[in-house]
Amino acid sequence: MADQQVAAAETSDLKPDTEKNGPLVESATDGAKPLKSKKKKKNKQQPPQESQQDGGTGSGAAPDQDSAVFSTAAGQQEEIASGSGIALPGRGQLPSQDVLMNVIEQLKLSSLKPAKTPEEALNKSFKFWSTQPVPRMDEKIAVNEPIEADKPISEIREEPYSLPEGFTWDTMNLEDPLQLKELYTLLNENYVEDDDAMFRFDYQPAFLKWALQPPGWRADWHCGVRVVKSGRLVGFISAIPGTLNVHQKTQKMVEINFLCVHKKLRSKRLAPVLIREITRRVNRTGIFQAVYTAGVVLPKPVSSCRYWHRSLNPKKLVEVKFSHLSRNMTMQRTIKLYKLPDAPKTPGFRKLRESDLSATHKLLERYLLGFNLTPVFDEEEFRHWFSPQEGIIDCFVVEDPSTGEITDMVSYYTLPSTVMHHAVHKCVKAAYSFYNVSTKTPWLDLINDALISAKNLNFDVFNALDLMENRKFLVPLKFGIGDGNLQYYLYNWRCPSMQPEDVGLILL
Repeated sequence: MADQQVAAAETSDLKPDTEKNGPLVESATDGAKPLKSKKKKKNKQQPPQESQQDGGTGSGAAPDQDSAVFSTAAGQQEEIASGSGIALPGRGQLPSQDVLMNVIEQLKLSSLKPAKTPEEALNKSFKFWSTQPVPRMDEKIAVNEPIEADKPISEIREEPYSLPEGFTWDTMNLEDPLQLKELYTLLNENYVEDDDAMFRFDYQPAFLKWALQPPGWRADWHCGVRVVKSGRLVGFISAIPGTLNVHQKTQKMVEINFLCVHKKLRSKRLAPVLIREITRRVNRTGIFQAVYTAGVVLPKPVSSCRYWHRSLNPKKLVEVKFSHLSRNMTMQRTIKLYKLPDAPKTPGFRKLRESDLSATHKLLERYLLGFNLTPVFDEEEFRHWFSPQEGIIDCFVVEDPSTGEITDMVSYYTLPSTVMHHAVHKCVKAAYSFYNVSTKTPWLDLINDALISAKNLNFDVFNALDLMENRKFLVPLKFGIGDGNLQYYLYNWRCPSMQPEDVGLILL
């Protein structure tokens, strides 16, 4: 599923030391989720949020001249110099060469800063995205349709795009434990981390197989880049198939995810080529639309959601500086504030069983009809995404004790973060709210039981977006608001924007 990376193309010429080791997609927009442009934010009271960024697949392919297409925005020097804190010589003084070079370098870096708000995005030049089939930031949209018509497969180039000298394409075989471990290592060492380089997503190998091998997955959509001489994996991007319902119109799409380039190679312009290559591969199968998320504003979000965080192990979160003690709060009072019962309270609350799959699938299917952007799961896909797997996905249902009917469900996936600079704690175990349905059990009771179940499974924090009906329980159940937004994007599709409560789609 997707979250975060196409932004990287906008800053494909970043020097290696200008990024804080986050995913290139995020770099792309700020200069750096790769398509899951999910840049994790360190929340001063809650855990970092996932950002996301994901890329696109459409018939509009960027030209071969990467240096021209992916150059960064210019024409902002006067504004930046006057408000950036750059020290300039006084009137009548001639600046030295060192001063001039320093000013030029700072101006260059300042121009790469990503847009965090729609207002900032309106004043930003998107060299890469202006070549793609995506809506303009200032575009008023009243239709719900593709931007560009599908192309005949015969018009889609057969050969891969050219990589910089010394690099070669490699389609990853995730059935090979060694290659799966290589992908894990690349993401673990170079993917999304918070702005202060304290936490980094730690996608486990089994989780990656679950995320990248749903029904209908294709090996050639697991697109890697290796160094020719050493064979080392230094880049990756992926797509998985899916069907989305957009304003009551059903469309086959892909979800773009895990765009990652080794942090020492971000001056090689690998990210734009990765994006173009996955677009080509997807187009060759007759699919021309994609969905992705990003923590920054690109042309043009279909919606903007916010992460919220609920402490389950507040002592540990404070110790690793994942959160901090509120004013006038002691550790003892904080622990008491977030304390949960030992066991769920709702009669019939239990883990999803094989025999529940059909009824629970129909329950979710009916529920999602009430939203404007949703996935369409068939029974095989539902089985894949919701069958409980330890350390990957947990799903619970409420069975009516008197009738045996499945009336409610909750689910959350496991995404730990590596703690990079702590003598004792090496990992923060985070649960991310997936799909929840309340028909009989009140929302507060249902999600409180989900929190209890997560606490009993040794999670440290429970994260949830403010989409669907989640706002009904966030504040009452002591979630704290995060400090950044997660933008949702559709590639080669334009439709009216929607509020978070209209969104019924969760990307990994």
